[in-house]
Parts: sequence; structure tokens; C-alpha cells
Amino acid sequence: MTERHLHGDPPTADEIAAARADIDAAVALAGHSVPFERAASFVGLAGTVTTVAAMALDLAAYDPVVLHGSLISFEDVSRVTTALLGMTRAERAALPFMHPGRVDIIGGGAMVLESAMRAAGATQVVVSETDILDGIVYSLVAD
Repeated sequence: MTERHLHGDPPTADEIAAARADIDAAVALAGHSVPFERAASFVGLAGTVTTVAAMALDLAAYDPVVLHGSLISFEDVSRVTTALLGMTRAERAALPFMHPGRVDIIGGGAMVLESAMRAAGATQVVVSETDILDGIVYSLVAD
């Protein structure tokens, strides 16, 4: 989404609207295959989710112990998304929890998280520092 739409520093309202339309269309398409309405919880992982969570929690530094298992409301995800999209690249880079490789793409990533939560009707996201590979290993060992 960043490469396709979010070119301004910060992105313009028109760029954000175009990205949002693309993201919402892709999430709606995914909804044809994934039964969002049956989800008992919404779990998010990887750099975008943990960075959005770090900002929502106003962390002074990236802290995986604090982040793992934290619950971030949809309202906080929306607030952080809006804030990130309103920042310049330099302002995002100066955030104490921001990984340098995420500075350019965090706005678009946050928009994807927000759209997916909205489509799922999720009121909060459970933040995970682990991913599906950890779950696969656990399931193999637990049997």
C-alpha cells in the first residue's frame, strides 16, 4: 500500500483514501474465504501489530515482554493509525520503539490491521510476539 498509494510525507488525504479503498476491498475478498464472523478472538503478530501496540501503550522503548499478550482496543488501533499517517518519515523514525525497517511501511500496515479488525468486528487485538511456526512446534511437541 505504501508503494502503491502513500507517497506524501505525510501522505495526503487522497492517498490515504485510495489506500483505504484498496485495503478494504482486499479484506472483503478475504472474507469470502475466511469466516470472520466465527472468530472468537483476533490475534495479531509481527512487526506492524507490535509497533502499533507499542505506540498505543506509549512505550518508551520496544519491550516484547510488555507487548506479548497485551490487548489493544480497536479505538486505540484507529487512533494510532491516524497518528502514524499524520506523521512525517522523520517523526516516525524518532519514535523510540520504531524499527528502522518499518518506518516507511507502518502507516499502510496499520491501515491493514484496522481494516481487518473492522471486518471481523473485533473490539480488540491480542498482541503476540510469537507466530504460527511457534504454534506448529508446540503442537508437534504436545502430541
